[in-house]
Order: sequence, then C-alpha cells, then structure tokens
Amino acid sequence: MKLKTRLFGKTYEFRSVREVLAKANEEKSGDTLAGIAAADAAERIAAKVVLADLSVSDLRNHPVVDYEIDEVTRVIQDGVDEEAYKKIKSITLGELREFILASPAAAIEEIRDGLTAEVIAGVTKLMSNLDIIVASKKLIVPATCNTTIGLPGTLASRLQPNHPTDSFEGVMASVFEGISYANGDALIGLNPAIDTVEQTDKILRAFRDFMDQWQIPTQNCVLSHVTTQMEALKKGSPMDLMFQSIAGSQISNTAFGISTALMDEAYELMKEKKSSKGPNFMYFETGQGSELSSEGHHDADQLVMEARCYGFAKRYHPYCVNTVVGFIGPEYLYDGAQVIRAGLEDHFMGKLTGIPMGCDVCYTNHMKASQNDLENLGVLLASAGVNYVMGIPAGDDIMLMYQSSSYHDAAAFRETSGKRPMREFEKRMEELGIMEDGQLTERAGDPSVFTQEVK
Repeated sequence: MKLKTRLFGKTYEFRSVREVLAKANEEKSGDTLAGIAAADAAERIAAKVVLADLSVSDLRNHPVVDYEIDEVTRVIQDGVDEEAYKKIKSITLGELREFILASPAAAIEEIRDGLTAEVIAGVTKLMSNLDIIVASKKLIVPATCNTTIGLPGTLASRLQPNHPTDSFEGVMASVFEGISYANGDALIGLNPAIDTVEQTDKILRAFRDFMDQWQIPTQNCVLSHVTTQMEALKKGSPMDLMFQSIAGSQISNTAFGISTALMDEAYELMKEKKSSKGPNFMYFETGQGSELSSEGHHDADQLVMEARCYGFAKRYHPYCVNTVVGFIGPEYLYDGAQVIRAGLEDHFMGKLTGIPMGCDVCYTNHMKASQNDLENLGVLLASAGVNYVMGIPAGDDIMLMYQSSSYHDAAAFRETSGKRPMREFEKRMEELGIMEDGQLTERAGDPSVFTQEVK
C-alpha cells in the first residue's frame, strides 16, 4: 500500500489511510477546524492521486475507527456482502470511479453491498459535482411505508410544519397550507418544541385524523427522541414512521442518546406496533460535522463520518434518510459553495450505500450563503434524482431558526425537472382540485380547502 506521491517536484507522504482520506476531501471549514485538512490545493491533489491508487480492500482493511472500539464500524463491516466484495476488492478507487460513471445502474447495484463507508466516501472525493450528479441519477432506491418513495420521475417533499410552541392551531394551519401546495407526499413530520410522550401522541393523532378525514396518502411522524417515541408507541400512538438523528461513530451516537442495542429495540418495537403498512418504517437525519461537535470524529474528515452514518442507517432498512446539509453552520460548511458540494456528496453517498436519500436543502443565517445558493442546490439535486426535499412555510423554520426550501420551492423543483409527486398523492391532489396533469392549479395555495366540510 503506497501512501506517497511526487507532484510538482515535491514528495507528499501520508501517515495513514485516514490522513489520505482527510486531505483528499474538498475544502470544508470543519476539517480545517479539526486540523486535518490539506494545507493547500497541491496537497489536496496529491492526496487524491494517492487515494485513486488505493484498492477497495485497502480502505476496507483500514476503517477510520477501529473495529474493536466502535460499534458503527462493526455494523458496517459485518454488513458487507462478501460475495459482492470479492468482485471488486482488488480494483483501485480510481477504477471504481470509472466503473460507476460508465456502468448501468444494475451493474452498480450488483457490487453496492460490497462497499464500506470508507470506500464510498473515497470514491466520492474523486468526483466532480457533475460526476456526482450523473452517477446519482442512475441510482434508484425506492422504499415503502404507506406509500412508495423514490420511484423514477417522482420528487417528494416532507411537509415540516414546525411551530415555536407546538401550537396545535399553528401546526395545523401550516399543514393545510403545505398540502394545498401539494407538499407532504413523503411525510408530514414535526420537530416538536416540547419533547414529551403526551405531545408526541397529540401531534401524531392530529396528523392521523387529518390524513383520514381528507384521505391524504402519506406518512405521519413526530421527530422527538427515539425513547420518547417508543413510550408513545407502547401507549398506542398511531405512528407510521419512527425517527432518530444518527452519527458516524459510537461516541457521537452516545451523545445523541442512542446505541445499536437501543435502535435494534426501537426497530423491533416499531415492527410490532407501527400503524403503517409497508416494510420500511424508520426515518433518520444526518449532517456533515456532527461528529466533530461531539468530539467523536476520531481525526477523520466529516465526509467519511457522514458516509458512516449511512452505513449505520442501512441496518434498519429505512423509508427515508436526509442530510440536514447546512443546518449546523459555518463551523463545518462555511459558505454556499461548501453547502452545495456537501449536499451533492451526501445524496450520492446515501444512494450508493443503498438507502432512500433526501436532502434538507438549507443554511443558517450566520453562514455565508443565500437563498440563491439554496435554490441552486435544490435544482441540482432534483436533476440528480433526489428522493425528497423539505417543504416549510415561506422557507423559514421559525422553531429551529434556519432557512430551508419552501412549499413554493418544492413545487418549482418538480416543475423545472419534470418530476411529479408520488403517484397516489398526486391522484388525491387532482381529486381536490390542487393539481392537474402534474401542475398546480389556480386553487393551489388556498388552505381553506381543508377548513371546509368533507363532501
């Protein structure tokens, strides 16, 4: 295994695979903050040259966190399909990149389960933004809860009706408006301001009552901590999806208050008591940089740690996963260019892992980014075949205090990319007069549709 190269008359030598991966990463403020980024563009290119010549087996045999000390590593390594791995273990990362770009989706799917998170992150570092879009568009990863997400030609949205006090009237007003713009086919999911069993149950029941009254084919979810949701489920709450934020190391998952054993327990409980019909009923959120926040990154770069999140999520056959790409702030992604790159990376890595991947196209107000950056990323992701985006009133989450995609944005992403909502949902929107032939009608955006009596 060769960890050095000569470039521009200078020899670059790296101490470990972990260091090669970190210094081959595109510029991210989080890696700089951690002291592991390349010193300059020349060192970054040198690391990419070395990385391109490493084999799939080199990266599998050198995970960024040791198997013995980290259960996320164990989940990923133990989950490898050894027959698929045998087919590609000897090829280099550069050859893997060429294979992914040149091959049809079926060929990529045959070897996908033989890839570890480090391999997936490594090949992503060798790709341009356009490479990532081309490769992502091939990868179709559907999943079924009550309805099926990720089918070709569709772009779904999560209706996110957050309210700073969980006001029932405020939450439901946002739901009415969001559905009137044909948002919410992926799910109706609230981040609660009050994380209690009682509040979780109340909101789940409100969403279920609305879905039943108006025959809206979707999924309900309240994004309280998994332990809160488990207690609500035991008491009979109608829960279609179970949510949890996850990380790429055991240390950082502990900071989130979870472990593999707890998530295994939650999964089994949900399988027994869920109110949804399909085989996929878990929902996870991630985001580059969270491991650095909790001092659980093990001197690995944030892209590799993000890929490890997806390897962990795969264990639970999720219905949906999304990166909240610009939520943490400029400490990890400094500006719009870094957010755009990270959003494209995360979507591709999730799809290559084999999970149904969406993106919260977002940024914080103290980041050097703008609405234009958000819209640029949304259009690029729609072109790349992202499964879903967020729909938030006016694109301004007044509870979590960040900027995301609005109800109007989600509709525009569909229109400009030729995508449509999930099929059952679109049919119901047509029955309500909100859509016709894949387009919003003049009635769209009128929430009073849902304050009338059902006829």
